[in-house]
Amino acid sequence: MQVIRPVLALSALAFAATAATSAFAAEPVIGLITKTETNPFFVKMKEGAAAEAKKLGAKLLTAAGKTDGDNAGQVTAIENMMAAGAKTILITPSDSKAIVPAIKKAQAAGVMVIALDSPTDPENATDALFATNNYKAGELIGAYAKAALGGKPAVIATLDLFPGHPVGAQRHNGFLKGFGLTAPDAKSNELGGKAAGVVCMADSFGDRAKGQTGMENCLQKNPNINLVYTINEPAAAGAYNALKAAGKEKNVVIVSVDGGCAGVADVGKGVIAATSQQYPLRMASMGVAAGVEYAKTGKKVSGYTDTGVTLIAGKAVAGVDSKDVKTGTDLCWGNK
Repeated sequence: MQVIRPVLALSALAFAATAATSAFAAEPVIGLITKTETNPFFVKMKEGAAAEAKKLGAKLLTAAGKTDGDNAGQVTAIENMMAAGAKTILITPSDSKAIVPAIKKAQAAGVMVIALDSPTDPENATDALFATNNYKAGELIGAYAKAALGGKPAVIATLDLFPGHPVGAQRHNGFLKGFGLTAPDAKSNELGGKAAGVVCMADSFGDRAKGQTGMENCLQKNPNINLVYTINEPAAAGAYNALKAAGKEKNVVIVSVDGGCAGVADVGKGVIAATSQQYPLRMASMGVAAGVEYAKTGKKVSGYTDTGVTLIAGKAVAGVDSKDVKTGTDLCWGNK
């Protein structure tokens, strides 16, 4: 009996260790790669993914590029996550074309790759896309801006993302279309706008400081600008700072995209006239849930899922459907 007891004890320990190993192995590993770690949109996306991973019992790995456009950083992140056992990778591509070979390599190894917010080029390079209809987001603020000007001739500046990015092109071109100007369709990654009314186009990289610099440069080109489109709300805040410094903030309509909590607050303050609200928390939670399902069943998601867009405006205008600041505050980032 004295000999059997330690054997039984060792057997119990071995069983416990095996069970623990199996449980760990069964834990889905999901990666999230964003464009940056500082943009509030991606901060919220990361929070949403973490919350959903905790809820569903998944392990979440996160990484980001150093700046918007850092493809090399995202490629390294994909490789690191594959080495760490990720079977699903969620990514907001910084360079829609250059990232494709790394995505294909991951898919060949059995990894499901889902684009969030931003498509790849081609769009079907990922297994699925969960994103705002960015062209529609642009159309909404374009239509609003047209009505807000009340028939005044438009002198337009656009503070864009950077050349060749699908999201930047879709929002920009959608804005032009919504305003009633000639614009490329939603499939084009080229910026339109060199038509009547657009006097300046500057790249902001979605950054507040670069948005301010871009607006300052545009005012030097044409001090009579009365309408500013911005790729996102940090760029809009930068544009407003430049306009205020020039004493022109009261006579310019600024429209934007994101509908983040700070951005909606700026709508309430009159800094931004209207913004198209999108929902990164929703994108992230959907992506994590899809990854957990793939780990459990082997079933992949496919195609494009529209995660919704709502126009939030400080003042309602005739003929354009919008929601007020209170609604925008309640919904910001996809809280409800």
